[in-house]
Amino acid sequence: MAKANDLTTGKVSSLILKFYFPMLLTNMLQQMYNIADTAIVGKGLGDNALAAVGNMSSLTFLIFGFSMGLANGFSVIVAQSFGAKDYAKLRRSVASSAMLCFMIALVLSAVSIIFLRPVLGLLRTDAAIMHDGLVYGYFIFGGLTATIAYNLCSCILRALGDSKTPFVAIIISTIVNIFLDLFCIFVLKTGVEGAAIATIFSQIVSAFICWLRLRKIDVLNITREDFKDNGSLYIELFKNGLPMALMNSITAVGCMVIQYFVNGLGVAYTTAYSACSKFINLFMQPACTAGFAMSAFTSQNYGARKFSRIREGLHVCLAIATVSYLILGSIMIFFPTYLAKVMVTGTEPIRIAGTYLPICGIFLFAVDFLFVFRNGCQGFGKPLVPMISGIAEMALRIGVIALFINVIGFRATAYAEASAWIGALILNMASFEHTLNKCLGTSAISHKKLRTAA
Repeated sequence: MAKANDLTTGKVSSLILKFYFPMLLTNMLQQMYNIADTAIVGKGLGDNALAAVGNMSSLTFLIFGFSMGLANGFSVIVAQSFGAKDYAKLRRSVASSAMLCFMIALVLSAVSIIFLRPVLGLLRTDAAIMHDGLVYGYFIFGGLTATIAYNLCSCILRALGDSKTPFVAIIISTIVNIFLDLFCIFVLKTGVEGAAIATIFSQIVSAFICWLRLRKIDVLNITREDFKDNGSLYIELFKNGLPMALMNSITAVGCMVIQYFVNGLGVAYTTAYSACSKFINLFMQPACTAGFAMSAFTSQNYGARKFSRIREGLHVCLAIATVSYLILGSIMIFFPTYLAKVMVTGTEPIRIAGTYLPICGIFLFAVDFLFVFRNGCQGFGKPLVPMISGIAEMALRIGVIALFINVIGFRATAYAEASAWIGALILNMASFEHTLNKCLGTSAISHKKLRTAA
């Protein structure tokens, strides 16, 4: 039987970096195969097909983000139980999380398919890309169970300190995804549904690999008894997972409003925005991964009541985010046209992307630091402020683009993103510092009482 990885003992920087790099490669590969999807669709089916798939990104973020938030929230309880060495609760938490995610996947899949057409209409989706958008969406949302299964399995593994298995899973699924993309689009001539089928099948592969690993972990010898009488645990999981899910969905609503305004400018702008969004998501990954590391590290050490280690972990993760910003922000600022040409063929979309990427590159530091502080808050089991920050992000995105779209045009979308990042960062940074200082203060008082009693 395999063992889980304890993040509560040992040198902090070594533990985090050892945990971080496999997870970084995992997340980068995920984004790379998303970009490969986009590039293959754009080059193989044309800019309209690319716009149709890209137009779905804010909607898929709404649904996938909700499910991912739940999985992340559930995994915090798993990590805290592991840190506290409460293995009975750990097993029950995993069993309950699996049950809840399965039921939620079925509901989300049905709701997404039923309301896809009217939502695309609300987003002012151009008639030229509506059919492809519907076809792609029906397939993607039809396979939602596979996506949620992978998200949950990978989140649980990371909560237990295992970042290597998701990496192996993504290597294999990326190869499968790209091969199937090329085969379906260029050989079978399937259209956008080929890209969707490739994505779903690759998610099934990655979920299966992670599930096999979970079965071998010694503290996860789950039996039928672990699924029973878990009503109070369901409530605890939802109290932690639902705010995270709502945070992602609220943020996605802000992105959908941005998409609404972009679509109103024409298909060329939709195409450019789709390409830019893929690169921003890619360039966020090093800091986003530092955030995931911060969440797992904070959760385990909070469960073990080793609060001073959390401060050390924060410094390491912020250092990672800073290096990421300096390198990747510079690429966005100085080489936007070269980035756009990777996925886009038309001259106009390339020009439009060149006005968006440098602005986001300048302000990328805000979202990089946001990932670290927000995941740290979630690791404490305090998801309310991250949810409130999601509302702030939505309000700032909508407010800025509504006020400035008619003044500065497409660039308003970039400033809307930047303002949302900065506002959310301020809220999460303040919450994290308040919570950690409170924990450290409580710990100091407890130690003082123990010394006095002795």
